[in-house]
Amino acid sequence: MDGNDENYVLSLSKDPIEPISSSHVEAARNRQAILTKPAGSLGRLEDIACQIAGIQRTDRPVIENKWIVVAAADHGVVDEGVSAYPQAVTAQMVANFLGGGAAVSALGRQAQANVKIVGAGVANPVPGDTSDLVDRKLANGTQNVAHGTAMPREHAVEILSRGIKLALDLSEQGADLIAVGEMGIGNTTAASAITSVILNESPKTVTGHGTGIDEVTRLKKAYVVEKAITVNNPDAAKPVDVLAKIGGYEIGFWPV
Repeated sequence: MDGNDENYVLSLSKDPIEPISSSHVEAARNRQAILTKPAGSLGRLEDIACQIAGIQRTDRPVIENKWIVVAAADHGVVDEGVSAYPQAVTAQMVANFLGGGAAVSALGRQAQANVKIVGAGVANPVPGDTSDLVDRKLANGTQNVAHGTAMPREHAVEILSRGIKLALDLSEQGADLIAVGEMGIGNTTAASAITSVILNESPKTVTGHGTGIDEVTRLKKAYVVEKAITVNNPDAAKPVDVLAKIGGYEIGFWPV
């Protein structure tokens, strides 16, 4: 792999990603103005409806085929004591997703959306029935970023490719909307590191409490984030480089 990885990943889409149609956004907003309701009474829903209208290029957007896709993977950085939970919880949560017992499962049922769970790099065996698990694993999670890169560069490119492929497959099946999510013990450490690099903010500023750790542990976590950035020196101008050096497989699967 070389410096053209970003262009390669972008080329995987069959058609160029077009901007939202401003004329359709305006048409949808004008239509809302003549509906039998007080102006702005639906709050953010009105803005979201107009945004979808711009995406679908119509003044009457319809969402019928809805998907929620959650990618899960583990992180070697949990060895640094940055999480309140052990790595084994990732596999347990995936089993809960598959069994329909997680919060996202309930939200999916309420929204009448299809829920798909992707194994992007879960380290431990997932208990129970895994027949509905979409296996896209390249490794048993990332390496410890406090001591080296998260994953090989070719893995970063490949996991991005697999996420794009799944999105395209769902689109071809008629998906109107894909809500994406990720899960993995230790992944807020990776997310904090990525945020710090991309936004050029200090690790202490962007590092949160994640799984509910106390303030002392949060400061330790921020130190680990700073160490990971120093050790790996990711290039903020090259997203694939950032993902490979300090990211995660589930983050790469849905780089949102």
